[in-house]
Amino acid sequence: MNSQLTAFITVICTSGVLNLYLCLYVFVKRYNYTNIANFFVLYSASITIYCFASAFCLMATTLEQVKFWTIIEYIGMPFSPSLGLMFIMHYLGIKITRRLGIFLLTIPFISLLMVATNDLHHLHYRVFEIDPALGAPYIHQEIGIWYMFHGIFTFACMFVAFLLLLSHWKETAKIYRLQIFSLLCGQFFPMLTAFIYLLGYTPPGFDPVPMVLWLSSLLYLWSISSSRMFTLMPIAKDTIFNSINDGVIVLDDSYRLIEFNQACKSMFPKMNKFLFGMDFGNIWFILTSGDTFPLKLNNSASTCEIELAIDHSKHIYQVRTSSLHHANIKGVLIIFTDITELKRLQVKLEHLAYHDELTQIYNRRAFFEKCEKEFPLAKEVSLPFTIILMDIDHFKRVNDTYGHHIGDQLLKHVVRACQTQLKEDILFARYGGEEFVLALKGTVSEAENLANQLCRYIETQALSTAAEVISVTISCGVSEAIIRTGETLYQLLHKADEALYSAKRAGRNQVHVYNESAPTILERPS
Repeated sequence: MNSQLTAFITVICTSGVLNLYLCLYVFVKRYNYTNIANFFVLYSASITIYCFASAFCLMATTLEQVKFWTIIEYIGMPFSPSLGLMFIMHYLGIKITRRLGIFLLTIPFISLLMVATNDLHHLHYRVFEIDPALGAPYIHQEIGIWYMFHGIFTFACMFVAFLLLLSHWKETAKIYRLQIFSLLCGQFFPMLTAFIYLLGYTPPGFDPVPMVLWLSSLLYLWSISSSRMFTLMPIAKDTIFNSINDGVIVLDDSYRLIEFNQACKSMFPKMNKFLFGMDFGNIWFILTSGDTFPLKLNNSASTCEIELAIDHSKHIYQVRTSSLHHANIKGVLIIFTDITELKRLQVKLEHLAYHDELTQIYNRRAFFEKCEKEFPLAKEVSLPFTIILMDIDHFKRVNDTYGHHIGDQLLKHVVRACQTQLKEDILFARYGGEEFVLALKGTVSEAENLANQLCRYIETQALSTAAEVISVTISCGVSEAIIRTGETLYQLLHKADEALYSAKRAGRNQVHVYNESAPTILERPS
């Protein structure tokens, strides 16, 4: 074995030892790292196999030994570019789909099979023999069809990985650039060596690529130890941008579209890259089929809520705009947050908070909140404000005789009957138990007429149950607010309450109006 060959083997073995060390080091500490360490272990293991097999191949003395170690070499070599690309993609936060992963590993596996069975078809090597001039272990080879395909695929994997790293250089923070630099070199050196080898500028008869892998290994080792490559990793801007659930649109200082994320594309299916450079006003017209954007695109931050019907589906969005300043770049950021479900939940909660669960009309809380706004306004402009308290006669007897489920049916029955007689501007609420309250901006005579109308109508609307027909009547008490006094809503309700129980005391199924000149406090009947 001449000294030159010994030097080649030494350098290749050095590459193998360094990659083996990297593989074992990362494997042992993999639980301290992120999931990317698993990709790196496989990547460095494939390179380790490639390097040691190449070294043993250079120590072979027969063609059979060379072929054997070439097959072992292909257990690692064709997989290393694919695993390297997957490692780089994972490092940059680029999603690796299952289909892409299968493709990247299937081609190397086919190459391994092609080399192992080459004597049967000669598709990988048309000629594979000991070099007649140099002798073993140098090989004279003529490439076949699959070798060309394999070479293109291998070079493409390394080139794509290199371009991906290079494309993320500018947007990567300085703390991560040492990592990016080492990874760039790790892809560039073997790719350049392979290219020079294909051009015929390297020593003939053997593969020179393993000889430069020691340099890549040193760079990886330096990056792992100095910049914590597997614990601190850059996440590509595109990954973060497209993982945001909110829709984001970026405009330049002339309000032209320059970027949008995947969430925005989901919100607005008509959004596409062909709209880049267009004025946002025209884009919004296209996206919403004719609407005008509700906010002004200026330097001030603003927020609003909009409801859009896109593709027959209504959604409510919170829209926020803010100015964008980065270096010498100025623009506008528009963020869309889908609050449809939040609004639906809010409406549902408000309904539960302000509506009676049984009858679905306003409850006592809603009545007081609305009246405490309307009552002072009516007094301020000297408008009449009247209260009607209504009670179902002999309701306890219905519960005791037929059960509470029939009592609930009776309550709903009375409410439905009243709603057929009431105008929309009259506030109608359940006051408690079998009592109901109405508030209207009208005189006491108007309220008295309405109460009598309700009494007469409900008297004709008996409740039909499975067992029998139950007649129902109501009693009402009416009181009107005294204009330009300090009378409160609670005092007005108290007067209506006195009038109501006056009506019940007088025999029920009638209406009494509170008499200011001769108020009577009566014992409440059962």
